[in-house]
Amino acid sequence: MTTGAALFRGGWIRVIALLPGRADWTAMRRRPRRDVIAGLTVAVVALPLALGFGVSSGLGAAAGLATAIVAGALAAVFGGSNLQVSGPTGAMTVVLVPIVHRFGPGGVLTVGLIAGVILVALALARAGRYVRYVPAPVVEGFTAGIAAVIFLQQVPAALGVPAPDGEKVAVAAWHAIGEFAAHPRWTAVALAIGVAAAMLAGARWQPGVPFSLVAVATVTVVAVLARLDVARIGMLPPTLPAPSLSFLDLDAVPMLLTSAVAVAALAALESLLSATVADGMTVGQHHDPDRELFGQGVANLVTPLFGGVPATAAIARTAVNVRTGAGSRLAALTHALVLAGIMLAAAPLVAHIPLPALAGVLLATAVRMVEVSSLLALARSTRSDAVLMVLTAAATLALDLIAAVGIGLVLAAFLAVRRIARAATLEQVPLDVSDHHAEEAALLAEHIAAFRFDGPLFFAAAHRFLLELTEVADVRVVILRMSRVSAIDGTGASVLRDAIERLEHRDITVYLSGLRPDHERALAALGALAHLRAKGRVFAHTPDAIAAARALLHQSGAIPAAEPALKAA
Repeated sequence: MTTGAALFRGGWIRVIALLPGRADWTAMRRRPRRDVIAGLTVAVVALPLALGFGVSSGLGAAAGLATAIVAGALAAVFGGSNLQVSGPTGAMTVVLVPIVHRFGPGGVLTVGLIAGVILVALALARAGRYVRYVPAPVVEGFTAGIAAVIFLQQVPAALGVPAPDGEKVAVAAWHAIGEFAAHPRWTAVALAIGVAAAMLAGARWQPGVPFSLVAVATVTVVAVLARLDVARIGMLPPTLPAPSLSFLDLDAVPMLLTSAVAVAALAALESLLSATVADGMTVGQHHDPDRELFGQGVANLVTPLFGGVPATAAIARTAVNVRTGAGSRLAALTHALVLAGIMLAAAPLVAHIPLPALAGVLLATAVRMVEVSSLLALARSTRSDAVLMVLTAAATLALDLIAAVGIGLVLAAFLAVRRIARAATLEQVPLDVSDHHAEEAALLAEHIAAFRFDGPLFFAAAHRFLLELTEVADVRVVILRMSRVSAIDGTGASVLRDAIERLEHRDITVYLSGLRPDHERALAALGALAHLRAKGRVFAHTPDAIAAARALLHQSGAIPAAEPALKAA
């Protein structure tokens, strides 16, 4: 078989492994009644959120509902979790608003399509496992920052004033407050606060009741009967539009690539974190991270064809799904079908929902996204975790989500390297591990010093070790014990070579002991071993190095011939 044919066959096998299997369909037949009830419940919760996020994204309520239907169904079938519920989310909305302002609705749909391709490629490359390396402070800061952005995004609609175009959310919210102060619209404020208060209070009183839908329906009836002067959603299409690629602007694709990468990264991060949360809420459920990326990729490839915005798994809706007894993909699939039925049967009624009411839903959602106990626990754990969390949240608010995650990961890596570098040590140790004190004293008198490395010898700690080693005084031989070195990088090998050269320049003989094979390769590549091996100064065990050092000192006359021989440890 040729190389090309083998690669094609391997790729095809990989694709088949990501497709739904018999076990998925078997699970859907196990408890259909409970799954259908869970799906109905999630649909009731998801309806106002889908409408609200669609409006907030700039593409309108219909786009949010189309996303919940199409992406919700496809991610349920092709995803890697039995419990995930996908659709439009607040985090994704935050990313989409600048794209709408710059490129218009077609830019958002094009970005979603490209992001779908990227997600499928990540699934084929088995990249799903790497989300576990995102630290908890970054996730918590990221979530808090998203909540703040969503809250500020809703301020203009909650105050009944139009949102300024192309401004940062904090600036837009401030301008909205100024316009409201000049021309108050108390009706809009009352509707938004009423819905938000009903959701927050109801969640504490009866968590199982979908107060978001109850509150929105109530204020809509009141607004219609009282003929209140408030902005409304407007008419929804009675059915999903026919699939179309007419929105795709090939000339704009190069300019949209960066945004598509950001959307794909956010979809991957939020979906995999949501799947992890869902697994933790159940017993015996485990998601496949690569299949989850594949499912989200398929969903984002198809959803733009129906006018929907990029989608991701929704943690809040997934949690509702789990709490109401879902056990298979049938629940999420039912949720999508119920929403499709609502679009078909109740589109004229949905058109009367006041925009401030949806703003109230999202205000309450933003408040509920922030788990104060988790934030306080991380803030108290270590100073570095607190700093990391605060900076990630601030970057999310001031910049954008992907920049915030990037900053958080870079800072987390820096802090982790700093902790590891501080934990790595270079320690002078007794030469005789059998604790023969007489021999130890004799060896010290003979000017033999042994040093043991503990931990990684890498760029962050190497130069400190160089200073400590080259400050060694009043010795004739230095033995470097390397058996506890966990890793050596190029900088560490280079610095060790320089330290050996500096010691030898001072007529101090250097022996190495306990080198591991993989460390030998790193040192040999930088020329740190060649001359030591040529002179027989590299040993597998420390007692052999001690014996060689003692013999060298005896031969040079540095110690008298009558000195007792060292017993091997």
